[in-house]
Amino acid sequence: MPAPQTHTDASDAFCGAGDLRGGGVRITQTDGVITAVEPCPGAAEHRRLLIPALVNAHDHARPAMSSFGAADMPLELWLPRASFATPPDPHLAAAVSFARSARAGCGSVMVHYTRPSGRMDMIGEAREIARAAGDVGVRIAFALAVRDRNPLVYGDESGVLAEMPDDARHTINALFRRPPPEPRAYVDLVDAIAAEIAGPMVDVQYGPAGVQWCSRALLETIAERSAATGRRVHMHLLETGLQRAWADREFPEGVVGYLRDIGLLSPRLTLAHCVHATADELDMIAEAGATIVTNFSSNLHIRSGVAPIADAHRRGCAIAVGIDGLAFDEDDDALREMRLVQAMHGGWGFGRTWTQETFLEATVANGRRSVGAPGAGRIAPGEAADFAVLDLDVLDRDQIMPVDPVKMLFARGNLSAIREVVVAGRTIVRDGQPTGVDLDAMQADLRRLFRADRNPALEAAWPSYREALTRWYGAFAGCC
Repeated sequence: MPAPQTHTDASDAFCGAGDLRGGGVRITQTDGVITAVEPCPGAAEHRRLLIPALVNAHDHARPAMSSFGAADMPLELWLPRASFATPPDPHLAAAVSFARSARAGCGSVMVHYTRPSGRMDMIGEAREIARAAGDVGVRIAFALAVRDRNPLVYGDESGVLAEMPDDARHTINALFRRPPPEPRAYVDLVDAIAAEIAGPMVDVQYGPAGVQWCSRALLETIAERSAATGRRVHMHLLETGLQRAWADREFPEGVVGYLRDIGLLSPRLTLAHCVHATADELDMIAEAGATIVTNFSSNLHIRSGVAPIADAHRRGCAIAVGIDGLAFDEDDDALREMRLVQAMHGGWGFGRTWTQETFLEATVANGRRSVGAPGAGRIAPGEAADFAVLDLDVLDRDQIMPVDPVKMLFARGNLSAIREVVVAGRTIVRDGQPTGVDLDAMQADLRRLFRADRNPALEAAWPSYREALTRWYGAFAGCC
């Protein structure tokens, strides 16, 4: 029997490549693939805008961090504070994160998995993350983050530990200073995870946490294995000013040049942040065909700065957009995040970095490539049936005169306008709510588990640890 066909009607559809269709459009999909995009005059009465599903191209599958006291602090304090959010149930925490992304129009999510629960072996935990993605219905890329140096600070942590009381020192040692993995053992583990969970909806990648946390041996081993297998790599780069200072000291030859020379800088590489990348480094990234994921709201939350995204685009870098678990209102609203990035970097006055349509199309296409999703994300025959449907009565609530619906999307779009999200032909959001999971119930369960899973020893150690870190980084910044 032939596979059944499914139709989705909208008054308007942004199909990509500058193709905005009005007057009623019908999308036909068969077995997860778009098979026809046709005029449908009767659909003009249904005030809906259909766009390619968005991509959350850098995230960590974690809950809202301000609830754990991780607010208004630089990354170097924020990260240890985030230890309070170690997931008590990895499947539940990931499913909540994925469902929140889905209801905001995302069909694909990058999971740079930096904080395992520690409650099961890593292959089992990766299986739980993939199961959560399947429950929600999103595509994911899964990269197990790895670090084998600088567990506390960007250098010698003995001074930090010496300042702390004995009980606090013991707690911090036990939590952060664990034996690092051997480089070969790490890449073998990632390949074993891929054998377990990789498939049409899951792409497994290598995930070095960042150059300041990874030895040269680890980075070179990952580069070698990536080149041999074709597996993609996802990592942070130059997120903060302190990381910039550290990189300049540790890599006098240039940190991006080093990544290029070892073969890591390639079309297989995605770099999150690049807030403090130089013009020369952006040129190298562009030449290599690597992707930069910008995380505008996250960089504001943790006081990292504003990335040179317009300059990166002008130099030929592929740009994608990520939430990083820190949307401006901590609601995983990818629509609002996309608008913020475009507004910040789209140009001033009569000058334009890109058109809004070009920005939407490019960030979706670059995001899909970075997470291993098929196609460019256009609404066209042969493309994956991954799209979102928005309510034009929400976007164009006044209905005074005809207005370009894409302009309204960038003027007012947020998750409240999402009505439906389809991924691989499956409706994963209907009437603004996830269909595969009960998000409200899951969030209530996750809050209950977190409240019952407090870490009194870490809470007691935190004040002295925070003060020791603040003094150490103050001295580091002063001497570099």
